[in-house]
Amino acid sequence: METTHRIVTGDARSLAAVEDDSVELVVTSPPYPMIEMWDDLFAELDSEVAADLEAGDGRAAFERMHGVLDAVWREVDRVLVDGGIACVNVGDATRSIGDRFRVFRNHDRISGAFEDLGFDPLPEILWRKPTNSGTKFMGSGMVPPNAYVTLEHEYVLVFRNGGESREFEPRAQRRYDAAYFWEERNRWFSDVWTDIQGTLQTLGGDGTHSDGLRERSGAFPVELPYRLINMYSVYGDTVLDPFWGTGTTSLAAMLAARNSIGYELNEDFRSVFDERIEGLPERSRDVIDSRLRAHCEFVARQREAGETLEYEAERYGFPVRTKQERSITFYEATDMYETGAGYALAHEPVEETPEQPSQDSHSEL
Repeated sequence: METTHRIVTGDARSLAAVEDDSVELVVTSPPYPMIEMWDDLFAELDSEVAADLEAGDGRAAFERMHGVLDAVWREVDRVLVDGGIACVNVGDATRSIGDRFRVFRNHDRISGAFEDLGFDPLPEILWRKPTNSGTKFMGSGMVPPNAYVTLEHEYVLVFRNGGESREFEPRAQRRYDAAYFWEERNRWFSDVWTDIQGTLQTLGGDGTHSDGLRERSGAFPVELPYRLINMYSVYGDTVLDPFWGTGTTSLAAMLAARNSIGYELNEDFRSVFDERIEGLPERSRDVIDSRLRAHCEFVARQREAGETLEYEAERYGFPVRTKQERSITFYEATDMYETGAGYALAHEPVEETPEQPSQDSHSEL
């Protein structure tokens, strides 16, 4: 199997390089309106933003910034197939404009924009990010009533295009090959994620760069798009990120053996991505081995508890909980080469598995 990964330098308000109804999944994290690090970018895209901020008109600035994003969501509507899924990671903003402090609810505004386009909102995910800050409040400290809680979570907003689920050919094998484990489903499809930072983040590379581009990208950890790609796409699908940044979504698509397209205004980020994907085939196998090993540990715990898993994974020979997991297949990247538009990767099915637990113990794992 081969996957392709296109990188386009351009303004995502016009996804001219992407055909109508050609993308099955969108995973992105846009610049967050009313977060100061993005003021200059929004002002470049709409000159009135700076004037509104200077005048202390926070509501007008907020709406103009979202007007920039609205143009991108209209293009997402054009290129996403019927029944395709859009996942938007965004945080709200707290900010003082003039003498007034308030929260700007980015997740509400984006949800409204997608609904206006005809998307159906699906249950959203709260991503509660760990914080190392000793300052757990803002405002007047220990004296009530003028302190404010800190925002320690972001949202993953999930939308379906067109109202109906995607249609597949009867018993489409690529759906069953792309199955996830029962225990992964139980963790991934929770509406609160507190475990998002883990080994997959480092396996994907940290994206640091000498000129500080990584810090200016606002990128999410690779575990987040990797999980969403496995949840909402199948093998053969194409994943679009209209706010590509340092390419985290494309990296996750490579690891998940899906195709990808990324749109990015700043072509300098391409060199950051080149650094991030060095050694990609080895990281691909590491990610797969991590998932396989975690499943073997789950099997061992079930055995210790006296539970019997009645089905068997056809390719790997270990037990699984449900019929739908029997065809599960992992594809590792075995080769990668540059193309005129980006990269292409060759993927082969993984045949060897990590050492499986014995009937009596899983200490070896």
